[in-house]
Amino acid sequence: MPERTNEEVVRAYLGAMEAKDIDAVSTLRHPDFTSEWPQSGERIRGDANMRAIDEHYPGGLPDQHTGHIVGSEDRWVVTPSYTIQRVVGSGDFWWGDGTMSYSDGSTWFAAMLLEVRDGRIYRETAYFCEPFEAPAWRAQWVERMD
Repeated sequence: MPERTNEEVVRAYLGAMEAKDIDAVSTLRHPDFTSEWPQSGERIRGDANMRAIDEHYPGGLPDQHTGHIVGSEDRWVVTPSYTIQRVVGSGDFWWGDGTMSYSDGSTWFAAMLLEVRDGRIYRETAYFCEPFEAPAWRAQWVERMD
């Protein structure tokens, strides 16, 4: 059986997250997996710690949403906590962005850099940002993206 490409690994990882299949997600994580959240200054080492966070998420994991993935071919994917708008990359590095829904009903923007090593997800670096109103002072130089 041929080995998966890095793109296939990333898509399988997101698909397992979609299905809330914690065991499948775990098999796709590298033994030295880390997830870094620069905005809060946190680093999660290992699949066991990441699973514990998912299992103890206050109010449960957010509802699922469907989103469009753009890559070498267009596909649809659903993830447990965010809607992916785009996945691009090459080699060992893949970037995804979209929105993340929280159990309180709020929706934030999210972006994640995924690094693949040895056919598994080695590192995630995730950024989350709550939407905010654009300041009026710069309105003359921008266009709205509603």
